[in-house]
Amino acid sequence: MATSPHTRRDLVIVLDFGSQYTQLIARRIRECGVYCEIHPYNLPIDRVRALAPKAVVLSGGPSSVYGEGAPRVAPEVLELGVPILGICYGLQLLAHLLGGRVERAEEREYGAAKVRVDRAVGVFARLVPGETIDVWMSHGDSLVAAPPGFEPLGTTASTPLCAIGDEGRKIYGLQFHPEVAHTPRGKEILEAFLFDVAGLAPTWTSASFVEEAIEDVRTKVGPDGRVILGLSGGVDSSVAAILCHKAIGDRLVCIFVDNGLLREREAEAVVKMFRDHFHLRLVHVDAATRFLDALEGVTDPEKKRKIIGRVFIEVFEEEAAKVEGARFLVQGTLYPDVIESVSHKGPSAVIKSHHNVGGLPDRMKLALIEPLRELFKDEVRAAGHALGMPHAVLWRHPFPGPGLAVRCLGELTETRLRVLRAADAIFDEEIRAAGLYDSIWQSFAVLLPVRSVGVMGDERTYDETIALRAIHSTDGMTADWVRMPYEVLARTSTRIINEVRGVNRVVYDVSSKPPATIEWE
Repeated sequence: MATSPHTRRDLVIVLDFGSQYTQLIARRIRECGVYCEIHPYNLPIDRVRALAPKAVVLSGGPSSVYGEGAPRVAPEVLELGVPILGICYGLQLLAHLLGGRVERAEEREYGAAKVRVDRAVGVFARLVPGETIDVWMSHGDSLVAAPPGFEPLGTTASTPLCAIGDEGRKIYGLQFHPEVAHTPRGKEILEAFLFDVAGLAPTWTSASFVEEAIEDVRTKVGPDGRVILGLSGGVDSSVAAILCHKAIGDRLVCIFVDNGLLREREAEAVVKMFRDHFHLRLVHVDAATRFLDALEGVTDPEKKRKIIGRVFIEVFEEEAAKVEGARFLVQGTLYPDVIESVSHKGPSAVIKSHHNVGGLPDRMKLALIEPLRELFKDEVRAAGHALGMPHAVLWRHPFPGPGLAVRCLGELTETRLRVLRAADAIFDEEIRAAGLYDSIWQSFAVLLPVRSVGVMGDERTYDETIALRAIHSTDGMTADWVRMPYEVLARTSTRIINEVRGVNRVVYDVSSKPPATIEWE
């Protein structure tokens, strides 16, 4: 993983042992105002030293320290002389390497537990001795003997050594997860580690990031370089576009490919916002006919995606070739994309490579600029806010790259897309009118290739079905369906059936992810 160019920042690194919560650890540390990066547990020690971290966190993971091939950190990491915090498996590994004893727990702990604070020092410095705090456990092994130099800080009914610390070496371990919402005092614990133990300052802010990122783009592009950016109107590409425009002005050319699979009036809105409001150099390519011709007769969702991806690259390359002197390509890669491109053992391992990490640049012979590659999604929005971007752009609901192709099930035709756009627009209008839009992660309509009998007036109908979908989520990895007020669903259904010709039935999707996915295809 590339090292951050911002060497003047205080850096905390999380060494990942495969925990499902690893990204959450980094996000919580950043929320405290401290810059944090995730790296594999087996990062070579010379790379660790080159990063010069001011503190190290060892994540949880699914392994047992005594298991065959159990992941271990390089022993030299424990000798760096910087504060170290081990969480769950990280605690057990610290203890194992430093002379403690870990055994299979007689009573495994998964879920909520209560920890009594025995000593309010170190990571517990902001707590009160004798008080009990709620925490979240997830472990089958337990520490039964602390390493030399360590003192117990907290206990549960079944885990006497739930939190330990060596104040002299500033090494601490927690059997529970302070990073999850189910540990309400977790932020105070992390703040005590970062500020009281490590002595760091909360200097990582959206404003400081924007200032540094603008300077980075200027330095990389130089005084004469020209840059191309593929603009979709989504949050990531929009923030990347405004940031780069602040850096190099009209030497940035944004290419907006209208594939004919966008929502109602979306293409016009993108052009108005970025060409007329922000005054970016925007090339609007109306390629709707080209995409729909390529998709004619195709119903398989994976084939649809591949065709859309292929045609997009063809159109984008053709337009990029018209930009004289372009030497750089901007992509809206985010930090989770970067993390997922690095193989880690355990549940955090990802077997696919993300489309933003590689691809177009190799084909187009352009140098890659990824100004947002250090940020999580919530930080992208914060950066956009610091850049003065409108709330409506920063908080629009996610929209899939293949567009309405994954929401128009079955064959894609102009008539069916028109039906879907109209129904989707009505759902959007009703959600906004009810004041629900900002509280929902994503909402949309799906056109099903399912016909059913209906009666409209005195006539029998045999028309298609619209499914409505609205979900709550924080990152799209998991999702729960929105308990939509009945009156909103009733108004939406009535309007769709009355106003959209070709639809006589509306249903609401009450599936969560998992087991369902957010999109239908």
